Amino acid sequence: MERLDRRRPDELRPVSITTSPLAYAEGSALIRLGDTQVLCAASIEEQVPSWLRGQDQGWVTAEYNLLPRSTLTRTRRERNGAGGRTLEIQRLVGRALRAAVDLQALGERTITIDCDVIQADGGTRTASITGGFVALCLALNHLQREGLMATWPLQRRIAAVSVGIVAGIPLLDLTYNEDSGAEIDLNVVQTQAGEYVEIQGTAEGQPFARRTLLELLDLAGTGIALLLQEQERALSAAGVML
Repeated sequence: MERLDRRRPDELRPVSITTSPLAYAEGSALIRLGDTQVLCAASIEEQVPSWLRGQDQGWVTAEYNLLPRSTLTRTRRERNGAGGRTLEIQRLVGRALRAAVDLQALGERTITIDCDVIQADGGTRTASITGGFVALCLALNHLQREGLMATWPLQRRIAAVSVGIVAGIPLLDLTYNEDSGAEIDLNVVQTQAGEYVEIQGTAEGQPFARRTLLELLDLAGTGIALLLQEQERALSAAGVML
């Protein structure tokens, strides 16, 4: 099959990460993956959730939101609390970003990563993780510059991408059109060392074989390696060395 945007099956959409688009957040990043755009903002609070008080460690969490016209038709604002899909995504983003940080080295403070989808064309949760990591690093750099941390708490680099089988062909970085017609759909979160933080996978129709899973994981790895390079480029330009 020929992809609508004429990419190769193993090709990412054009990706860019702009650092510090927000004036007031301790760390922020705007990530663009094709027509998907997510604004990620990291905010620091000098407190932790009540269940963590006195344990001499910090916390990293995330919130996720689709802006009303980020989609083809208007998405209603979730005024009565986050819905099930939103909660599932922001928990995924929070888990992924916590895996990057030594929470004890962070100290008793909370970093919240707000991920607001400006425009959605598939892969918004994986873009939130990839862009959220950059915002998190900038917030950690802020703490270090202010002399508020004894040691650098970042333990590993994290990025994420979607892969799937569409019309029998393994594809990297699915658009909404591809995702909605996928026979198999995976979201993969991985470190720079190739270790997996999380794998979410679904067979939309027929079950799939182990060899298919391994093929998709290899495909995801090629995309994540490129996303890690883009993160490093963006952070290096902002004066943050990983």
